[in-house]
Amino acid sequence: MVQVAMTVNGKAVSANVDSRTLLVQFLRENLRLTGTHVGCDTSQCGACVVHVDGKAIKSCTTLAVACEGASVTTIEGLAHGTKLHPMQQAFQDNHGLQCGFCTPGMIMTAVDLVNRKGNALDEATIRHELEGNICRCTGYHNIVKSIAQGAREMATQPQAAE
Repeated sequence: MVQVAMTVNGKAVSANVDSRTLLVQFLRENLRLTGTHVGCDTSQCGACVVHVDGKAIKSCTTLAVACEGASVTTIEGLAHGTKLHPMQQAFQDNHGLQCGFCTPGMIMTAVDLVNRKGNALDEATIRHELEGNICRCTGYHNIVKSIAQGAREMATQPQAAE
């Protein structure tokens, strides 16, 4: 067992974990933050995307100990109290989900996309950037609409620091 400490959604956390514990396991099992999903365990589906030090990563292939001292943001950390993050609200407004399993990873990827590429995103860019996220329910049409709206709204609304 090794001690790991990091900041998750703005709160300092620490625990003794097996050195092989994946970040997704640490979040779900130790911290009970179950919004981050495990879909494939091979970094293919994107359901496990979280932000580490402001960058999107796939937590199913990242060791928790590799995040020692890092700042981690999960889907639970995006909202401002009861007010949804603009990207979360856009997914709700545009019905950008069906079963919802991939949605947290899609939203976390989308927020990272906007942070990297800006607020004026065309459909081709959004679809290209989503290649690491799989949705088995939809044709991605409403997901793309959601991300485009969320990107526009992120330009006009203050964001919490990650």
